[in-house]
Amino acid sequence: MIMVAGAVIRNERQEILCALRSSRMSMSGLWEFPGGKLEPHESAEACLIREIEEELSCLIEVGSSIEDTLYQYPEIQVRLLTYYATIKSGVPVPREHEKLIWLPASELDGLEWAPADLPTVQRLMKGMNA
Repeated sequence: MIMVAGAVIRNERQEILCALRSSRMSMSGLWEFPGGKLEPHESAEACLIREIEEELSCLIEVGSSIEDTLYQYPEIQVRLLTYYATIKSGVPVPREHEKLIWLPASELDGLEWAPADLPTVQRLMKGMNA
């Protein structure tokens, strides 16, 4: 099993940052919340701060937990922990992703999401934990 953390980054308009997986990534063409794999003995929060700095050139502040999802892909099982986050400094730049867009929660279902991210999308659209 792989432990992964995802950041639901909201801006001042309460829009959510969505990241399109590039052709260099598995599941290219699907959308996800940015983040990545936890290193050994690393907390999800520390992982998100490190990964967002690497992937988006931003410093974030990690907030409350949203979802804890276990998803079985054909080749691997993933446990995805998602958290609210806000940008403390920098402007997101897609260093690994194909592109980034900001959307209100009500429009998230218009994108084709990676399966492990869907429970978080559904929770955000219901307005829970807002």
